[in-house]
Amino acid sequence: MTDTPQLPQCAICPFDWSERWCRAAKGKAPSDCPSLRLRDLADTSVACMVAEPCATFAKQASLQEASCYGGRTEGYGAVVPLKPRIVEIVEFARRLGYRRLGLAFCIGLRAEAAVVHEILTTNGFEVASVGCKVGGKPKSLLGLGASDQVDPNAAHETMCNPIFQALALNEARSEFNILLGLCVGHDSLFFKHATAMGTVLAVKDRLLGHNPLAAIFQYESYYRYLKQPLP
Repeated sequence: MTDTPQLPQCAICPFDWSERWCRAAKGKAPSDCPSLRLRDLADTSVACMVAEPCATFAKQASLQEASCYGGRTEGYGAVVPLKPRIVEIVEFARRLGYRRLGLAFCIGLRAEAAVVHEILTTNGFEVASVGCKVGGKPKSLLGLGASDQVDPNAAHETMCNPIFQALALNEARSEFNILLGLCVGHDSLFFKHATAMGTVLAVKDRLLGHNPLAAIFQYESYYRYLKQPLP
């Protein structure tokens, strides 16, 4: 039996972020700090980050990050956000010299996908867009019955097919993919089978208008039931 690894738990680090070892020279760190325990992985990751094909991508990602804040010359406490994510994506794609973008979207966000498609083409990109129901294959092929469908009364309910979306964008030779509203798990399958690097414009949250952080923001109020294990 292999030993259970000590898990990094940065999300619950007991030190203020400004005092953490990963942020400040001679900073503080708990015993499970991955920056200290896994120094060899830090070195390995840097070696990867500074070598192609990652180097250019990583450098431009950091430059894009910095460009999204104004007031930087006055210090971190004075920075102000400047751009929505769709603008960041356009700018980042330009930084990397991409011309052909892939858009993998949920059919439930088809109206939004049309807007995104228009924004991207307006900015000079070729866009290959593929909806989640592409292929028209029934959910029964996954071993699902009528009771497992969104509409149990439907004789044919088309499965979401993120693997087809990925393969179609591979076939289109997309240089950079954008995900819009794919379901939990479907997004995972897309990333696993896509050839090009990708990013997420928005994720699926049916209840919260595709703003999943709303539940996190209201953890102390309307979503306090999340303090207990879900049934």
